Amino acid sequence: MRQETERRHGDGLELGRSAELVRLYPRGQAADFAALAGLDAVPDTVPEPLIGGMFSYLLGVKLPGFGTNYLKQEMRFCGAAAFDVPLRARVTVTRLRPEKHLVDLETVCETLEGEVICTGRALVYVEDVDA
Repeated sequence: MRQETERRHGDGLELGRSAELVRLYPRGQAADFAALAGLDAVPDTVPEPLIGGMFSYLLGVKLPGFGTNYLKQEMRFCGAAAFDVPLRARVTVTRLRPEKHLVDLETVCETLEGEVICTGRALVYVEDVDA
């Protein structure tokens, strides 16, 4: 059993808590993505849905974790992400609303050098939010 499923879902949620992930998308996999997405051309940069997937992973596995219900995601892309460049995605708790079981999070994706690729926010439903 994964550690995330062994604790109570909302345990440890507090303002400012964050989780992050570093991932590299190899250029060699661009054609695979294009084929799976039904694209006619191979993308020159990391497709935006793959960056969104990094946030989905963090919310569902790391913070808040298993059982999270994704309600809303807003993403603003500031630049393109190059293949073969490590990207860091981070989610940070910005607001807890235990009476409604809601957690607001800031989302950021950037290169390891600090070049911002995407910013935004997510709203998730978490059954056991403690204030």
